Amino acid sequence: MGLLIRDDRQMKALTGLSQDQFDHLLPVFSAIYQAAQQQTYEKGVASGTRWRKPGGGSKGKLLTMADKLQFVLYYYKTYPTFDVLGTQFDMVRSKAHENLHKLSPILYNTLVHLELMPYRELGTPDDLKAALNGVDRLIIDATERAYHRSQEDAKQREHYSGKKNSIR
Repeated sequence: MGLLIRDDRQMKALTGLSQDQFDHLLPVFSAIYQAAQQQTYEKGVASGTRWRKPGGGSKGKLLTMADKLQFVLYYYKTYPTFDVLGTQFDMVRSKAHENLHKLSPILYNTLVHLELMPYRELGTPDDLKAALNGVDRLIIDATERAYHRSQEDAKQREHYSGKKNSIR
């Protein structure tokens, strides 16, 4: 049982995607999910720990692939607690946690497959320029955090921020 979504505006508010974007993502998400399930099954058969065939056992609350995709997108759009997430999808918080950690890698792999994931690691300034793809201006918003400094004078100077008394 997924979210009851009435229109495109509500879809964007709950998942961050339009219905067309969701529909574009769904078949790839489904294929990657099925491949992951098959791989898990084959590992279980090879190790002798698998008892049921794929699809066997009790059915979860997220019956369709659309429900599974809505679930993980809803979480990343709204970041609710697992109690709230479970309530929204009619499951206990432990199952909400379990489902999220099962579906998150599937969503990640889907976005990588569709080349929609942003760059995460940039080694050189040239890598940054390539990632920005012609952007003229970059604004970096940062917050300075307290740092436990070494007692050695030379190392203290290395990490000194220039501020005098900080409020803790």
